[in-house]
Amino acid sequence: MTDPKNVHSVLAKHQLADGFPMVLDLERSHGVWLHDAASGREYLDCFTCFASWPIGYRHPMMDDKAFQEELLVAATNNPANSDLYTTSMVDFVEAFATRVTPADYPHHFWVAGGALAVENALKTAFDWKAHKVGTDQVHDGNDLVVIHFRQAFHGRSGYTMSLTNTDPTKVELFPKFAWPRVHNPACRFDLDGNLVDGVEADEQRSIDEIKAAFAKHAGRVACIIIEPMQGEGGDNHFRPEFLQALRDLCDENEALLVFDEVQTGFFGSGKPWLWQTKGVKPDVVSFGKKSQVCGIYANERVDDVKDNVFRRSSRINSTWGGNLVDMVRSRRFIEIIEQEKLADNVAAQGDRMIAGLRALAQDKGGFDNVRGVGSLVAFDVEDGKQRDALLGRMRDQALLALPCGARSVRFRLPLVISAEEVDKALEMVANALPAKVQA
Repeated sequence: MTDPKNVHSVLAKHQLADGFPMVLDLERSHGVWLHDAASGREYLDCFTCFASWPIGYRHPMMDDKAFQEELLVAATNNPANSDLYTTSMVDFVEAFATRVTPADYPHHFWVAGGALAVENALKTAFDWKAHKVGTDQVHDGNDLVVIHFRQAFHGRSGYTMSLTNTDPTKVELFPKFAWPRVHNPACRFDLDGNLVDGVEADEQRSIDEIKAAFAKHAGRVACIIIEPMQGEGGDNHFRPEFLQALRDLCDENEALLVFDEVQTGFFGSGKPWLWQTKGVKPDVVSFGKKSQVCGIYANERVDDVKDNVFRRSSRINSTWGGNLVDMVRSRRFIEIIEQEKLADNVAAQGDRMIAGLRALAQDKGGFDNVRGVGSLVAFDVEDGKQRDALLGRMRDQALLALPCGARSVRFRLPLVISAEEVDKALEMVANALPAKVQA
């Protein structure tokens, strides 16, 4: 076994090793606390593996004997779930489709990777639109386009690189489609939690750009895709009124409305899906990260096309159709979240974190635009340089968080976090503020 102190140097011989400086100890980490095997230090984890690990470390319900046995059987095999079915797979599918997916979304597709989930959401829309306007009218699909938003992050695979526009490093020099990109009317909040004036004008600008895109690409827009809260782009929130306008525009122009919930979904908002807090229903949703298994679900609007991608064999597919180990783990997560009422917990603790940050900002200054819902919490500082320095000081305080956008700090709270642990995180933030702010 490699000495933990040598992990980074050994990795660096064979790959880029520019991640966190600590070494995750899977045995000693517990709850919201990540144990560094190299230093022995523990960190309050509000990073949660980029919002993909929702229940904390070494959750006691993960030690259930029957679950462990099933997990081991799955781990010693790797079936092609798309074509070879198991009882473990069907138990997962039934649990997810009946206890996580809303009732009026009958169609599902499973795949490994959030970007591939988005890819297949787009394929669903392309296929649907091509059949709507006539498969002989779209030049084998090459005339079809996707309306998407500035500061979007939808992945780094083929189609998704044409949508992602956060850090140029992630997409530059790779060939992309020139699909219409429109303004993102993000909300800003004062330290009392009120919307800052001007969002309605921002929304109208975006709507005007969307209408222009529909006119320019008449009959060729397959979908509008949006993260109901843009994560990497800056934890940008949108008003329900704006999302409803997107819904109306899609209905008027025979396009699908796609919500990318890879980061926000699976109880991260206190609801199974962030869109449920907004009251606006999409046609297709992509998911991943916390759900362990990635994929999409869709409503019956896709059935306007009889032989849609959910009906026609091999229209969308992959060898493994997700991963059986992830399916077994995901089903256990669903059971834990339900039994421990973790959605309610993270909704309450998210409110506590937001209120505490606003109070801290009012008292000490140094940051503003505190915002969030459930596990998804963020604030802004003056610029990216100051943001990065603050994140470093927070890590010195043993608090892990993430950057996003040009100047934002984002927290991805574990669903199991307690009020006491939220208060500890707030104390760490306060201690990490620059001395001139603390004074």
